[in-house]
Amino acid sequence: MSGIPSRARFDTPRRRPSLRTAAALAATALAVTGCGGSDSAPSELPPAPEPDATYGGVLEAAEAPAPQGFTTLDIEGVKINAPQGWEVDRGEGMLCMRPPGQETCGYGAIEVRPKAAQRHPENWPKKDSAFHKDDGWAADPTACRSLNTAEAGNVGIKESKLHLIGDGLTTHADGLRSHYSTWQVTCENDDTFEVRLWFLPESDVLVYAWSVDQRYDSLYLTVAESMDVTEYKRRNSEQEQGGRGGGPGGRDGRDDRGGGGDDRGGGNDD
Repeated sequence: MSGIPSRARFDTPRRRPSLRTAAALAATALAVTGCGGSDSAPSELPPAPEPDATYGGVLEAAEAPAPQGFTTLDIEGVKINAPQGWEVDRGEGMLCMRPPGQETCGYGAIEVRPKAAQRHPENWPKKDSAFHKDDGWAADPTACRSLNTAEAGNVGIKESKLHLIGDGLTTHADGLRSHYSTWQVTCENDDTFEVRLWFLPESDVLVYAWSVDQRYDSLYLTVAESMDVTEYKRRNSEQEQGGRGGGPGGRDGRDDRGGGGDDRGGGNDD
């Protein structure tokens, strides 16, 4: 059957289609033939490109830009976001971000130090896990850092107390977790101040709020969380391998997310 309902039982004769109708039917037949995939019917649309033809080769992952209101900084391969409007100082093995109006790297500032303990004459804050002790907020925890006394540094300390927030760990942009320690310190004149430290013992990198300016309370954590030590660890690993004449190994050559002796904070890892 043709697919059109039969009308043979009616005596009325069929009318011949007009020329216009015949032309329309012919055009429809050609279109149907083309959609059926006939080799004789050329396609009017170019074929869709295959994935391999569209994307030839592997594309390198683009580095994520800093979020609005921040600028990405780099020190020895350690990447971290600095708040826009803050001044940045660079010294030997140290980067300092100063809040607006602060002329020195002190009150309110954030320090970033690669190879922190290695470069410190007293191996602070790694030695004896000072980052987990009540007086571990500084290598020499004897001078008050309150807003009124920070510049002079001539007021002593009455008491300091370590406080851990949650599990005492912070996850950074690269997935590593650091020890996160905060201290409430009381000076001899009863002034108080707060110190915050994020420390990766294996990578030996710290982020340090020398004396917290409470106006930027949440900003300190945001900056610390943005830290990425991937490139820093890669450079260190290459240097260690080159020094040994090849072959993987060494503390910074290991994944800080692994078991025992990692940067997640499971006990005294060094």
